[in-house]
Amino acid sequence: MIQTLKNAWRIPELRKKIIFTVLIVLLVRFGAAVPVPFLSIGADGLLGNQTVTTASFLDYINMMSGDAFNYGTIFAMSITPYINSSIIIQLLTVAIPALERLSKEGEEGRKKLAAITRYVAVALGLLQATAYYVYIRSQDALSPTDSTFGQIFQAVTIILVLTAGTALTMWLGEQINDKGIGNGISIILFAGIVSRIPAYATQLYGYFEYKGIYYALVPIAVVCLVLLVIFIVWMDNAERRIPVQYTKRVVGRKMYGGQNSHIPIKVNMSGVLPIIFASSILSLPATIEMFVTTEEGTFWDKFFGVFSTEHWAYGIIYFVLIIFFAYFYASIQYNPIEMANNLAKNSGTIPGIRTGRPTSDYIAKVLSKITLLGALLISVVALFPIVYSQITTLICVTGLGKQTGVSISLGGTSIIILVGVALETVKQLESQMMMRHYKGFLD
Repeated sequence: MIQTLKNAWRIPELRKKIIFTVLIVLLVRFGAAVPVPFLSIGADGLLGNQTVTTASFLDYINMMSGDAFNYGTIFAMSITPYINSSIIIQLLTVAIPALERLSKEGEEGRKKLAAITRYVAVALGLLQATAYYVYIRSQDALSPTDSTFGQIFQAVTIILVLTAGTALTMWLGEQINDKGIGNGISIILFAGIVSRIPAYATQLYGYFEYKGIYYALVPIAVVCLVLLVIFIVWMDNAERRIPVQYTKRVVGRKMYGGQNSHIPIKVNMSGVLPIIFASSILSLPATIEMFVTTEEGTFWDKFFGVFSTEHWAYGIIYFVLIIFFAYFYASIQYNPIEMANNLAKNSGTIPGIRTGRPTSDYIAKVLSKITLLGALLISVVALFPIVYSQITTLICVTGLGKQTGVSISLGGTSIIILVGVALETVKQLESQMMMRHYKGFLD
């Protein structure tokens, strides 16, 4: 990776793109530090006095915004509305024929879908900004005002500024797509997570104050994080190759085909999306809890407690949802019948499998196995921080009487995003350098 960056830096055009991308990222991080008007938030932010369930949900949102959510800055919503919008439009493309036709109309269709995604993202940003304002008001984090007009003006200003911040972040991400390196939205998300690494490191270092067994648990956590990164790199590059044999065809005086090839299917074909989907579903009870007052020991208190990361049932529900969404996304991404038809049109066959229905059944069977394997692998990454925190909590309670386990705040979602974006950006740099190499050779 470092060598690729060095080689790219030597090429003037790529160097300009890298500098442009870095400047956009710095601008986003600057916006993540500028507070919204009429807010009065202390040095500890908004997440200091939350229940366990709510805190886990808000920490997830805060992670996506790079700590901007905690301090009520203009980019507090970050690119979360855009990600949700992209997911919704992608799912609706399968369900709504008009959107499905747009997706198959080439470049013009993709532009129209992108425009629809932007409008939906702004609408979601407006809704999320309104909910955020209600949450801020419940935390008494607004500047005091007595008049009704002043309260209305505060609400409108805060909501509009937060919505504008969402639109601006989305626009900056698109500028990276056009003039920079990598996927703009992913780069912004990557930068937000990286900006919180010092806080994560400080939190881990703080466990040494407990002394005793923590001197062993913290280094083990660091080693496990490094091993998770290595595991994710391996998982991201792993693929199942279905062999394909193309028959020879004579067209005029030329002969085509006759070569062996393969259909590459990535083991982690759905990336981090099943984890994001599952986290979003599990965040709904925590969202409701933010607006509901519950007394300790009641039914609703126990119900919301199930969706705390400290409850054993949370990990089981999380695991099941990841498996479900992995299969759901794979069914959208791959169509075995269409793949079999495309092979037949190009005179391609899978060795030992007849064309038509047997080919589609074989591809579907392979996809099912690969999807299950990929879902299990990303489940390991997603659940490990939760399991490690619970195990260390049990050890500390039984051994030292402490109430704090070693929490790995840099969770599985963050690690997968960091590694995935880094690998994808490096691949894009390598491909652009390769294109320039061949261009110079042909010239």
